[in-house]
Amino acid sequence: MAQEDTALPDVLYSAQQVRDLDARVIAAGTPGFDLMQRAAKACWRALRLQWPQARALTVLAGAGNNGADGYLVAALAQRAGWQVTVYTLADTTALADDAAKAYAEACSDGVNIQPWAPGAPLKGVVVDALFGTGLARDVQGVYQQAIEAINASGLSVLAVDIPSGLNASTGHVMGSAVRADMTVTFIGLKLGLLTGEAPALVGRLVFDPLHTDLALAHGIQAEAQLLRPGNLSLPAPRRATAHKGQFGRVLVVGGEQGTGGAAIMAAEAALRSGAGMVSLATRQAHVAPALTRLPEVMTASVASANQLRPLVEAASVLVVGPGLGTAAWARSLVSVAATRQVPQVWDADALNLLAKGIVRLPEGSVITPHPGEAARLLGIDTEQVQKDRPSAVRALAGRYRATCVLKGAGSLVAAPDGRLALCNHGHPAMATGGLGDVLSGVIGALLAQHLAPFEAACLGVWLHARAGELQGAQGRGLAAVDLIPTIRQLIEELAPCKA
Repeated sequence: MAQEDTALPDVLYSAQQVRDLDARVIAAGTPGFDLMQRAAKACWRALRLQWPQARALTVLAGAGNNGADGYLVAALAQRAGWQVTVYTLADTTALADDAAKAYAEACSDGVNIQPWAPGAPLKGVVVDALFGTGLARDVQGVYQQAIEAINASGLSVLAVDIPSGLNASTGHVMGSAVRADMTVTFIGLKLGLLTGEAPALVGRLVFDPLHTDLALAHGIQAEAQLLRPGNLSLPAPRRATAHKGQFGRVLVVGGEQGTGGAAIMAAEAALRSGAGMVSLATRQAHVAPALTRLPEVMTASVASANQLRPLVEAASVLVVGPGLGTAAWARSLVSVAATRQVPQVWDADALNLLAKGIVRLPEGSVITPHPGEAARLLGIDTEQVQKDRPSAVRALAGRYRATCVLKGAGSLVAAPDGRLALCNHGHPAMATGGLGDVLSGVIGALLAQHLAPFEAACLGVWLHARAGELQGAQGRGLAAVDLIPTIRQLIEELAPCKA
């Protein structure tokens, strides 16, 4: 079950880092035009595999190297006997260096090249070669019109290197962006292709290193790591003499009146993810339902901070926030939890109380905000968070001296020391309530099994997203608890319990 596509590298770069890598390849002796020809051939191979019945191609080409790649793809299609049209949005007489050379090659092959004008007919597969990774400002004018025409065409779209208008470092749409069915990217995998709005725009992602020497990347510090089974830290196998006391006691604190299900789901996720013992501190009304569903969980009614204190003292890991609310009861419980110096996972309403400055987060904790919660924690708006998710998650990790999981498509995990990881799994069916509660319980259980905060968060995020992907394949109607048996199975596949 744990198998996944491993065609993508597990190191992610910013746009500038990829440009630096590209410059190193050229400086090492590979001419830039040779790289363009390799990129065009990579696109042409991918295009024919993806759309084997196609025989017509429309390329929209910009002024830079991305446009040059488009001219060379058009030349390859022309030689293969396809019906090819290139619409150029740049003054072709002003093209320079390799771009001019690519344009000349397309002309010599007889490619039909015309200036772009709104209403120009698009046919066959559309190749987006408008902008590459160097886009520095929002798309406007004729380029925006061209992008809108591509998106409105209903045709299959291949993006060269990156969908035009998508920020290669952040995944933010810069005014307007192409919606591609496939993106073929080169040299180094860009972080912005996998987070933010990218998952809705990139389509199938194909990576081609263009036969470059990977050793040339030495000294370029990758921006992030793509989470894979091979680079995840895992719980150790258990000895034949193992006992529950060796795998922690997780205490879930939450469940205000009417939201007890959130705390119960977190407790169930912790139990099924391998915690030695799980306790739940919640409102009296939720004790009977919790005991009915989870007799293994030690559930206690807690009406005050004094009643919570002994439970907190007995715990080795705390999960604080699921269904907690922000009223006086919640504030009193969080104030007690904040005094305990053990690994903690804070989610949901605990984060809202943290944002208000009511409590301080214990050092070494894990926080799991969605973009709205992240915005409140940073004192900015949600749009600013989504505009640069990598910077936002790193800012949170630094401000609160905690491992931070910024949830959403292309979830990010940041450590206070600057490490950043990205998870590219998940499914639209996961857009339902309770998923965050399950995630907090899973991470709590992994902390209880002696994983460090960043490693526990990375593994928990991957397990959660991969389980959602597998369960989401069944379509709409996914319930948060559906993930829990799949998470348990994934853990066993990756890290068998018995040595």
